[in-house]
Amino acid sequence: MITERAETKIHIEDVSYAYGDNEALRHVTLDIPARAITVLFGPAGGGKTTVLRLINRLNDLVENTTRLGKVYLGGEDIYAPGVDLPALRRRVGMVFALPLPLPGTIYENVIYGPRLAGERNAARLDEIVERSLTQAALWDEVRDRLHASAYALSGGQQQRLCIARSLALEPEVLLLDEPTSGLDPISTAKVEQSLYELKQQYTIVLVPHSIQQAGRVADYAAFFLMGELVETGPGRQMFTAPQRKQTQDYITGRFG
Repeated sequence: MITERAETKIHIEDVSYAYGDNEALRHVTLDIPARAITVLFGPAGGGKTTVLRLINRLNDLVENTTRLGKVYLGGEDIYAPGVDLPALRRRVGMVFALPLPLPGTIYENVIYGPRLAGERNAARLDEIVERSLTQAALWDEVRDRLHASAYALSGGQQQRLCIARSLALEPEVLLLDEPTSGLDPISTAKVEQSLYELKQQYTIVLVPHSIQQAGRVADYAAFFLMGELVETGPGRQMFTAPQRKQTQDYITGRFG
């Protein structure tokens, strides 16, 4: 368990997961606290992205997989029969490493989800656009060109637009899979700064693009190695005084 004091938003209970014969996760149990940044870190192939995809059931689209164990969101078993998948994915937004704006304007990108969910009130849509872009630290840069093409934005701006698009549906959880891996240091800093603000309202689970980023942003951290959860703890402790030798070796660059 990460902490006994923080409210648990997501509880992963003894989860094992395999792609065909490839075992990606083995008996993982993890609590993810509400309104904090939890970082999943470790070498490639450790199972970090699989954990993200299980939290919003993206892996339902992958054939020949096997899952054991349970995943709870706010105390609800998200793999129980009858779970409304569209509703779940509104509660759990996900942003990937490669920014993927939709064709159309900045404004149209942000309101895509709310419109799909049935929102038609123009004033309400305007409010959603301003709120979401502000939360993603992009509003001041684009407020005068909301009807310009989203493809005209820089890479860093496109990534923050993708974050804003997820926030437009007011999810409870935001999953981020190496969201700054292709960005320059200035754009990376802007995305990280937006995360500090967002965690006041949202539960954030982040797979970082570097150990340095993990150390900068983590309130809590979980170290994964070859499908196993090796160690969890508060971010400051994990990156300065880890309890397990494997974690220490990875943090100090002895492997990975």
